[in-house]
Amino acid sequence: MISKHAFRSLRHRNFRIYYLGQLVSLSGTWMQSVAQSWLIYRLTGSGFMLGLVMTLTLFPNLVFGIYGGWLADRFARQRLLIIGHVLAMLQALVLGILTVAGWVEPWHILSLALVLGLVQAVETPVRQSFMVQLVEREDLPNAIALNSSLFHLARFIGPAIAGILVALVGEGPVFLINAVTFIAIIFSLLSLQLPAMPARSREGGGLSGIWSGLHFALQHKLIRTLLAMVALVSLFGGAAVVLLPIFVTQVFDHGPESLGVLMGLLGAGALSAALMLAHRREFRLLERRVAIAGVTVGLGLLLFGLNDVYVLAPAILFMIGFASTTVFASSNALIQLSVPDHLRGRIMALFTMCLHGMASIGQLLLGTLADVLGAPLTAGATGSLLFVLAVMLAFVLYRLDKAEARS
Repeated sequence: MISKHAFRSLRHRNFRIYYLGQLVSLSGTWMQSVAQSWLIYRLTGSGFMLGLVMTLTLFPNLVFGIYGGWLADRFARQRLLIIGHVLAMLQALVLGILTVAGWVEPWHILSLALVLGLVQAVETPVRQSFMVQLVEREDLPNAIALNSSLFHLARFIGPAIAGILVALVGEGPVFLINAVTFIAIIFSLLSLQLPAMPARSREGGGLSGIWSGLHFALQHKLIRTLLAMVALVSLFGGAAVVLLPIFVTQVFDHGPESLGVLMGLLGAGALSAALMLAHRREFRLLERRVAIAGVTVGLGLLLFGLNDVYVLAPAILFMIGFASTTVFASSNALIQLSVPDHLRGRIMALFTMCLHGMASIGQLLLGTLADVLGAPLTAGATGSLLFVLAVMLAFVLYRLDKAEARS
């Protein structure tokens, strides 16, 4: 049972306001993600195009995410977030108008996915490093866990609503609803009362400033191992998301309502993992959890690829969602507790690059393989590869865990 202790960060006014604003906005974002996947697959019937639209949303994180982290260390994060959300709202509005009017073409979807990806390349590392301004340092791991739980609560709510709405009214109104939800997060950001931040570092800009963050991550054994695990799970673990529309239509012979349900079950598993992390009173010795969870994601994907029975899919997806979020949220907490404040934005940019950037490559690869090999074989093969590689990293994390226990 989850106690009040798990929600202790909500006693901070700023975090509480930001949390509620994000809940509304992220639910809309997940609604758009499901509707967009269904729309592009309905228009093209192509697994490659399904993977490409997701890749264009996430790939800019890999290329430009580090610059977003540099901006987060140099400029007011609150202002950067407001600008980013306004641009994302406009993107959703344009996509909604094109779809409702019947003008939408696959190239529109791809172009607007790229626009959103460029916005998120800056917004995501800024948002990750913004947590430290909303709570006291001792509550930072709990705030990270609750923020992760929020992301996955929205991942549970949004797809379930989107599946119903797409079946009833089509994709266009879903995009317009998402545009409206951005008002909540913009208003919450404007309502925050933030303390004055310490003077920003005057270290070199451009490549020299970026290199200092990368050098720190490479020299820190725990951080570089955690980043490697996050990158692997993101690269191969995205199979469950990008292949779901294909599984729903071709393997399970179901419609958009089932896509919403299965996406929601992924989110429910992820939410459960985030709440379990938030419930922890201390955050030592998480390395072992990351190791076990990474291996479990690979096993879950293998099972999902072998399964052709719809009633078993929710349990497998719940397990994948739980294990994936254990890797991501636990790694996030461990990394943020290990970095100095003046490098936080750039290190979290590296985390974002591993989390979203590698997912963009994986989703394009998996969508392409699904056209050639079929979705079940693609999921099974990538799950097997992830399992093997995660086991290798698990041994490194286990040694670090034992070394920490002795210290």
